[in-house]
Amino acid sequence: MLKNKRSRRLAKWIGGILVGLIVLIAAVSIFISAKWKPLITEKIKTGVYEGSDRLYKIDFSDIHLNLITGSVVLDSISLYPDSVVFNRLKEIKKAPTHLFRLKLAHLKIIRVGILKAYFNKDVKISSIVLDHPSIDMVYSKVPKRSDTVKDERTLYQQIANSLKSIRVKDIKVIDANFDYYNGLKKLNAVKHLSINVKDVLIDSMAQFDTTRVFHSKDIAFNMSGYSSLTADKMYTIKVDTLKGSISNKTLRVVGVQLIPMYADLAFSRKYKVGKDRYDLKFDEISLSGVDFIGLNNDGNFHAKRLNIGPAKVAVFLNRELPPPAFDKGKNYPHNALKRLEMQTLVDTLTLNKLDIAYTEYNPQTKERGTLKLDNLSGQILNITNDSARLVKKNHAYADLTTSVMGAGKLNVKIDFNLTDKNSAFSYTGHVSPFNLKVLNPLSRSLGLVAIESGNVKSVDFNINANQNGSSGTVKFLYNDLKVNLLKENENGVKEKKGLLSFLANTVLIKNDNPTQGEAIRTANITFTRLPQASFFNLMWKSIFTGIRETVGLGIVPVKGQPAPVSKAKAERQQRRAERRAERAKN
Repeated sequence: MLKNKRSRRLAKWIGGILVGLIVLIAAVSIFISAKWKPLITEKIKTGVYEGSDRLYKIDFSDIHLNLITGSVVLDSISLYPDSVVFNRLKEIKKAPTHLFRLKLAHLKIIRVGILKAYFNKDVKISSIVLDHPSIDMVYSKVPKRSDTVKDERTLYQQIANSLKSIRVKDIKVIDANFDYYNGLKKLNAVKHLSINVKDVLIDSMAQFDTTRVFHSKDIAFNMSGYSSLTADKMYTIKVDTLKGSISNKTLRVVGVQLIPMYADLAFSRKYKVGKDRYDLKFDEISLSGVDFIGLNNDGNFHAKRLNIGPAKVAVFLNRELPPPAFDKGKNYPHNALKRLEMQTLVDTLTLNKLDIAYTEYNPQTKERGTLKLDNLSGQILNITNDSARLVKKNHAYADLTTSVMGAGKLNVKIDFNLTDKNSAFSYTGHVSPFNLKVLNPLSRSLGLVAIESGNVKSVDFNINANQNGSSGTVKFLYNDLKVNLLKENENGVKEKKGLLSFLANTVLIKNDNPTQGEAIRTANITFTRLPQASFFNLMWKSIFTGIRETVGLGIVPVKGQPAPVSKAKAERQQRRAERRAERAKN
């Protein structure tokens, strides 16, 4: 009994001492916090003001300091530039190109060694959290001094007189709204942007650590709900989500859309010349093996793999408008790569299930005709404008497959010479069998031609080309080709031109290749590209030229229209057809 009483008495003593110590520590903490609160407040405001050359000021309604947990919380924070100072810096050509405005309800600094930071100049922080901030980034065109000497010192060397080291385990920006301005004009708005920066270290050793980006081991970012108008206000760009990680070297974008602001004809009539209208929807675009460190240090972009798709691509062109005056040769893939200011290298580009629809409006028929390429898939290797890489490997190679109008399978291989001054390339391909009648929706609307019958056995082509034109061979094997030439009556209904259709099928068109008892006909083509013709226009027009020649319609003239038949020749062909028809009756 005596021992139990002593034990209880000892426990009460120990408990009382502990409670007393806790109360004492809490009281001391409150007292020190109260004393330090105005000092830290002043230090923060002065540090931001002086550290930014008096350009920025920071305000907050209150600061909560807890020495026991080592946490600091700032309430109702705003960071804003001083316009008077900015204008003065502009006058002496020292103003920055971008200004920032920041507002947030709370800034949390968790588990910071306050005493150690104050006395030993060694800052260690567990995490810094910016919760739901609003960030404005404002661009201004400012003059720069040509004789300005760039400070080549590392960040550590710049702060070494004040601090020995800074280490932050985590910096989190949670669900930020980010707006980008050009002067007073808002250009872009990003909602729900989150950033997580891991292990920021600034000290004498880490200053030379090449595995770090912006002094951190990893920066992961996540964005959702991006929407913006293009500069010409003709399209809206939308992105559902974007995720990336520097340490994993990955970037993934989901739900990318380019949405026209007007319907197809209304869009085209906003311009004085023919201009392609794009309607794009990419389910996913992902990159792996991205060299973020090289991008940061040297401004060069390198990714091992870029994957695009599934996706839907719709292109519309109104043929009632005159062609543009500029040479579309400048948009060849070769030349587009050369125009990039950033050195770029993508080892492998993979296309996965792209559905492409190219539509033209024919003002004569007032109808649209659409060429469909479904499930375009394949790879393109060595996409680059890197001069060092081009010395070793100056060709890009594409191997693609697609379905033409949901019927014939097309495989095409393209070899791009990336250093040729005329943007040389070559391509070979094969089209598998299909029924030509699937082309009627296109041929009826754009050419007033209906395909009555015809079966493609195969199409094989081997063509060398550049931005001036092409030459090569096309082997088009088919049988039982018959067409009807059409005209529109007063009610806009398409009717068959009986006599001309008969002439076309009996005189002009060769119904089979090979014709019975004859060798296979192979077309040797030479095609000259017009300045307004695009890269893909040259590719398919070269093949089409060989097909026309094979079926007996002759070579397409430079303007892309069938060669006119002379009046005398037309009369002879008509008399010959009439005699054949008369003999057939007897």
